[in-house]
Amino acid sequence: MKSKVLYMLCACLACCGLAFSLGSCESNNVSDLKLDGDCMITQLSLDNFEGIIDLPSRTITVRLPEVYNTSLMKVTALKFSAGATCNIREGENLNMDAAKVLRVKNGDTFLDWTLAVLHDEARIKQFVINDIYTGVIDQDNMSVIVYVPASLDITKLVPTITISANATITPSSGLPQDFSQPVTYTVTNNSAKSVYTVTVVANSKPKAIFLGSAPTLNDLDAEAKTACQWMLGNVAGSLYVSFADLRAGTIDLSECKLMWWHWHVDGGVDGHDNFLAKGTDAINTLNQLRQFYENGGAMLLTRYAVNIPSFIGTTGDDEWTTPNNCWGQDEDKAELCGGPWTFRIFDGQQDHPIYKNLVAGDNAGEVYCTDAGYHITNSTAQYHIGVDWGDYPTHDAWVARTGGKILGVGGDGAIVLWEYPAHDGKGGILCIGSGCYDWYSYTYEPGYTEKFHKNIEIMTKNAINYLTK
Repeated sequence: MKSKVLYMLCACLACCGLAFSLGSCESNNVSDLKLDGDCMITQLSLDNFEGIIDLPSRTITVRLPEVYNTSLMKVTALKFSAGATCNIREGENLNMDAAKVLRVKNGDTFLDWTLAVLHDEARIKQFVINDIYTGVIDQDNMSVIVYVPASLDITKLVPTITISANATITPSSGLPQDFSQPVTYTVTNNSAKSVYTVTVVANSKPKAIFLGSAPTLNDLDAEAKTACQWMLGNVAGSLYVSFADLRAGTIDLSECKLMWWHWHVDGGVDGHDNFLAKGTDAINTLNQLRQFYENGGAMLLTRYAVNIPSFIGTTGDDEWTTPNNCWGQDEDKAELCGGPWTFRIFDGQQDHPIYKNLVAGDNAGEVYCTDAGYHITNSTAQYHIGVDWGDYPTHDAWVARTGGKILGVGGDGAIVLWEYPAHDGKGGILCIGSGCYDWYSYTYEPGYTEKFHKNIEIMTKNAINYLTK
């Protein structure tokens, strides 16, 4: 019985982080264990910046200016419990680019403490007007530009502002403002301070537009809305425009260089007839789309929007050149990615501008688009290649029939990314029909970390820059 009690005591001490030897547990006498020593850190400074000690979490945080070299920091003060020792010493130099674990030991007891630095960043991370219009932030010049429709009353706008952790902003987020003149916002965070100038531009002549069937951006489905909000925050002079607005002629397109239509439909849009049935809003706007294209306007068409070129004369008079292999899932039942999803760069297209500066994976020649823990609808509109279907027996046959240029293919050779280069005064068109191209995950699995999914943004920005060069 005595041995059993002793074993339980040893196990309990181990769980409490007490250091002892196996021999002590095997002994019938534990009086040689010194368990009454404190292991507290009462002061720690790095480069004379005083650390903030949090006892419950056993963390020490040293606040630093926003720009400060942390690769070689000196421990300028260190105090801990009487009789204790520590694995670092006062006067020692530490590389604090990553957190450090400090072990304070007193007799046969010890405690681990986490030492980290925190820069006093004072930044505006996001600036959204009326929960719809996302500002373009220039961190170098401390400025924000928000483009809104000319019909909006800019004297009564409500900004929602995201700022750095632990920072404060004046005027406050959510406070209505008159933006008929630029407004100054001040962000402070301990030693850091930044002053931003926010300008709202009533956009009557957009440089680029995001197309959709919904009357407003807020009425878009989650997939399209996420893509549109990214565009408004990253493409200067961009605006959301409905097909109804385009038909009514309420938008001045005299300075517009690009239309982007990213069209999601739960369950997919499979083939020519299905597109006619589900894409009525676009079909009813073909005259306006064709005129824009023939006058030199560029188009970025993604997901099921890639059907449009067949209807505006891009592929000649043959409307039956729509993608022949399409499918998709419902957004709320999206498939879980167990790892990165990819498609292949077509032979000879490695240097195409759309692939510039992508985050590379292990396999050269592949475009990595998702990460483990992301939920994807796998919405696909591609061209199956092979004699088994008859439409396009080879890649060369597809090129000859459509006049397009192949940029990316799936694992089975299906065409998933292609372009119709600008010619004879007509605008260029880029089409992305790969199921890997996805903006919105209805949820993320625990521990999700984004690495490759940022390639969706990079690829889209590359496409827009290429089309509007």
